[in-house]
Amino acid sequence: MKLIHCADLHLDSKLNANLDKEHAKERKGEILHTFERMVSYAAEHGVEAILVAGDLFDVKNISATARNTVLHNVTNHPEIMFYYLKGNHDNDNFLSRLEEIPANLKLFGPGWTTYEAAGGQVAISGLELSAENANLAHASLVLDTRKFNIVMLHGQESRGAARDKAEVIDLKALRNKGIDYLALGHVHAYKKEKLDARGTYCYAGCLEGRGFDECGEHGFVLLDIDTENLSRHSHQFVPFARRKLHEVHVDVTDCAATAEMADRAKEELARAGCGAQDLVKIVLEGMLDVECEKDLAYFLSVFRPQFYFVKAYDETTLKISMEDYLLDESLKGEYVRQVMADGSLSDEEKKIIVRYGLQAIAGEEVQ
Repeated sequence: MKLIHCADLHLDSKLNANLDKEHAKERKGEILHTFERMVSYAAEHGVEAILVAGDLFDVKNISATARNTVLHNVTNHPEIMFYYLKGNHDNDNFLSRLEEIPANLKLFGPGWTTYEAAGGQVAISGLELSAENANLAHASLVLDTRKFNIVMLHGQESRGAARDKAEVIDLKALRNKGIDYLALGHVHAYKKEKLDARGTYCYAGCLEGRGFDECGEHGFVLLDIDTENLSRHSHQFVPFARRKLHEVHVDVTDCAATAEMADRAKEELARAGCGAQDLVKIVLEGMLDVECEKDLAYFLSVFRPQFYFVKAYDETTLKISMEDYLLDESLKGEYVRQVMADGSLSDEEKKIIVRYGLQAIAGEEVQ
């Protein structure tokens, strides 16, 4: 029996924290289409069930397009069972709009619910964690150890910091209960580790990265259970995202001009494996001379044609030596000495003011 474990699709996410309006709208559609592609993959590869471990949607008011697309894919694939456990971003808007719940869409609630599959050999149990049931949820789980037990939960594992006020999953309390595969949602990166001598716990991660805190590969987990011998089973991560996100740090220390910084960035981007269809965040770091020519707008123009989306952050610091100007009798020397003698400014503020002033004295456009 083959199953897909996915989570944190966050359909209808606004995506405006990192992207401009045009790219945000396009990415919103792409993420919804990735859900469709995943269902098509399941149909083509003989997958019998899709486990959605929370946060299928992102916002309270779901668009008609997202709602209808999800429903269309569920009803058009009656051969696939969809097990949908709501997460901390989900609500009842999707379900309350349905006149009838499709027969192949299985839901969970505040108490443990178990569904049987593969002629009763596989059991899929789930519970939607909340502040009201979190303290008792782990202790109340009872499983038939003769079956292959899949347990679905959405929350943060106890050893990590809670995010978005999601409930905490106590992994220790779930050990030695007969769990074979603990399908988790909420953490947006793939992670798989042993739960106990028998079972494994796994975060599938998000299906598509939405921001630059979600860089790297994203996709779903494919489980394959030998129903003739339940001890034989496998699970593998399947990269499936339409695009990858990269955050690339570039040391531009001692560069004298923007073109030189761009050359260093090209080397780092190639080393990071950034592709033409990817989203890229370039972070410039290091120390630059106060008279360095740096034009961030031009720097970005070099890379915009090379990637789907690119942005750059300037985190460089300025270096200035007073000794270089102590005996300089020019206007530049006098200007630098006056700024550096101002006790009301921090060292970094002095450096920035000196840089802008020297650019103005030289007749350059201040960036």
